[in-house]
Amino acid sequence: MSSEEFQEITVDLTTIPLTPIGKKDIQRLEMALIIATLYSPEVLELIRDPIERATWVDSLAVAAAALARSKAGYPISRIAEEIGRSETMVRAHLSGKTKAGKLVLKTYEKLLRGELKIRVPFIGKPVVPEDVMERIKELEKENDRLRREREELSRQVEELEKKIGLLEDEKKKVEDRVRELEEEVGRVREELERKARVLDEIKKILGEA
Repeated sequence: MSSEEFQEITVDLTTIPLTPIGKKDIQRLEMALIIATLYSPEVLELIRDPIERATWVDSLAVAAAALARSKAGYPISRIAEEIGRSETMVRAHLSGKTKAGKLVLKTYEKLLRGELKIRVPFIGKPVVPEDVMERIKELEKENDRLRREREELSRQVEELEKKIGLLEDEKKKVEDRVRELEEEVGRVREELERKARVLDEIKKILGEA
């Protein structure tokens, strides 16, 4: 790609929430980080290779998703659950230990300083590569699927917790009844022993007579 195929343009990103509140803000920051990082000169060079491109798009998307949720105050465990990656990988992205995480952090810092410029292919109008858009759509669908699965699992957990509570109540009732029966058995045993002693005394008296 020659330098003439690209034009550096300044995009108004002042409305992008740097500290998102709610899912909508998180999605806006996430998408801004993905697109801006994809069009950074360094990444444009890296994704020339079609084989490497899919890997980079996926890695940058995961790193952007992690950072957007982190800025919203999500704990590591929740971020890992929502984006379907391990807590170790999430920490690596957020600390910039991965290449993708480092690039996304760099993009966020530029956004924070109001210095972010996007260098995009420009032929009449900016064009987003079709494979990038397809991957973004796939990630959005996957995110929706995971969200629905999480909601269903939360509902199942809630139902199980209710059942466990009922079973614990039933268990307590059974334990209380067992204690009552044990006490009753103890009283009956004592009464039988007392009657047995009386009977022995009567037999002894009759024997002596």
